[in-house]
Amino acid sequence: MRRLYSTFAGGWPGIGLLLMRLVVGSALIVRASSILWNDPPINTTVMSVFLAGCGILLIPGLWTPVAGTLVALLEIWQILALAGDRWVALLLGTIGGALAMLGPGLWSVDARLFGWKRVEVPPRKSRSNSP
Repeated sequence: MRRLYSTFAGGWPGIGLLLMRLVVGSALIVRASSILWNDPPINTTVMSVFLAGCGILLIPGLWTPVAGTLVALLEIWQILALAGDRWVALLLGTIGGALAMLGPGLWSVDARLFGWKRVEVPPRKSRSNSP
């Protein structure tokens, strides 16, 4: 996973990525649950379950590149093959793809598991050449 990111953005960019993950993950879960309550056909059920699972992974920032890519692909499939609001699918798919490319940010599970670790090396004691 570490190879997918050059850094885990902190500061304002990291907060922006956190907000994107929270909004998209919540929207995916709410949208999938509203679809699942209406007893949809099997293909819509499978897609909604996958999208809800991706939303659950995106909120804490776990496996973000995989979840974001899956969201983008499933939303493209929904735009091309299924009926419904294509603009919402386009928006969620675009942000999912952007999260897959940008990464989860500093405040994520991915950053804790796969981020760069800081190693503190104790200062070296100098040798003196005193007789």
